[in-house]
Amino acid sequence: MSAQQYPKSGSAASHPEEEDNRVRLEDVLPKDAPPWWKRKNLRTLNFLLLCPVLSSTISGYDSSMLNGLQSQTQWKVFFDYPKGYRLGNLSAAPTFGHIVGAWVAAFLSDRFGRKWTIGIGTSITIVGAIVQCFAQSYGAFFAARFVIGFGNTICINPSPSLLSELSYPTHRGFVTATYNIMWYSGAILAAWITYGTYWMGETNNWSWRIPSLLQASFPIMQIILLFFVPESPRYLIFKDRLEEARNILVKYHAEGDAEDPLVDFEFNEIFGAIQHEKTMKNVSYLVFFKKNNRLRLFISMMVPFMQQMSGNGLVSYYLSLVLNSIGIRTSPEQLVINGGLMIYNLGICIILNMFVTRFPRRKVFLTSTGLMCLVYILWTILSAINQQRNFEDPSLGKGVLALIFLFYFAYNIGLMGLPYVYLTEVLPYYLRSRGIGIALFTSGLCQLYNGYVNSIAMDAIEWKYYIVYCCVIFMEFLAVFFFFPETKGRTLEEVAEVFEGKNADVYQLTTMKKSDIVETEEV
Repeated sequence: MSAQQYPKSGSAASHPEEEDNRVRLEDVLPKDAPPWWKRKNLRTLNFLLLCPVLSSTISGYDSSMLNGLQSQTQWKVFFDYPKGYRLGNLSAAPTFGHIVGAWVAAFLSDRFGRKWTIGIGTSITIVGAIVQCFAQSYGAFFAARFVIGFGNTICINPSPSLLSELSYPTHRGFVTATYNIMWYSGAILAAWITYGTYWMGETNNWSWRIPSLLQASFPIMQIILLFFVPESPRYLIFKDRLEEARNILVKYHAEGDAEDPLVDFEFNEIFGAIQHEKTMKNVSYLVFFKKNNRLRLFISMMVPFMQQMSGNGLVSYYLSLVLNSIGIRTSPEQLVINGGLMIYNLGICIILNMFVTRFPRRKVFLTSTGLMCLVYILWTILSAINQQRNFEDPSLGKGVLALIFLFYFAYNIGLMGLPYVYLTEVLPYYLRSRGIGIALFTSGLCQLYNGYVNSIAMDAIEWKYYIVYCCVIFMEFLAVFFFFPETKGRTLEEVAEVFEGKNADVYQLTTMKKSDIVETEEV
């Protein structure tokens, strides 16, 4: 197929007798191709994909930075030792920004594209970081954190979509999974930067202003990279910029070979699916309530619920008590432990990411939630005994600390790298931005719960509150078992078959057949 020959939206290969002749991804992947690092354009693409990945790093930095600042005497003195609802508001300010930004980001991503929506979000985040650095009052600091949360959400919404839509087909799972685990890289930097600036002196306010200002460094890097990052081919095809979309696929997926059958396969499949989606006029959020989309809506809400409500929100509250019970009471020591936990999490995620996307999605989710439930039950038992003994037994404290690290291992198996891989797979193009927006909104509501309810519940019923999370995690296990379909091994367009069956758009609109590529392969 030449660059000017595009499939017609009415083309079909949907008869049962023709199904065996349909081309699958494995049929068009290059045989005996060199590894990606020896392919210049693919190597360049993977480097440029660092740009959307940094959106997650910014989020991790922000979350960890405030935890570090709370251990800094300089910050506490300047803001008059905020506690109670005043401290809770500072923690929740970015979440309020997330909730508002989730709806704006979906519109921007579909209207202006994945690439430049990230640019809008990074610009807003930079403004927020500067205001935060030079804040002279509690109100200014709160407002800056709201702006940072708002801007970061506008970055987050299109980032996993751009990763999944632009990455090489066989790299998509790994690359998209990398997005969320890089949250820990930002958290590590913030933890150790706040630890380092702690030593600048008890009266030096730059000990908290420097970490605040450095929060702008990642958005600045993103803006620089954006001038070189290609736009999503799916967005370009949706906007009828067909030649641009095909040229991107030729350059980055085929090393400039316009005759590569992989290019024809990807272009035809994307074009066919999007042409059908264009027939649905005035697409709104109400489309999620249609028969085949209700499950997509449930998954878009359930995945972020699992990420935020699996008991991980309690770790920061309980970690301080555990460290105190085993004799680690000073701020510098606790900052080191917190930083070490972040390094541990990043290392575990990097190792897991090499293997997790090779396994069926359902099995990974089930393994993660099952292990978390088991660890949380043990955690609850030890916590009960430890609290009854008034935290005076160091061995019990060490046991709980070990379980916290083991819990994060189980959590990282399925709830760090995999969520955005799964969401971008189950959501077709015309629902992807809106679905991720719903996920971010749900995540924000859960974060508000964690920020305001957890501490109250822990004060009221103490270790018994852990029982609630044992039940929640078990419910998550059941939700995955009964409602999460398997999506591994399919292209983004082919996943439609899971929800619509063999009447899916990909069956009706794919025009390539195996006979079309025989001659090409022989050459």
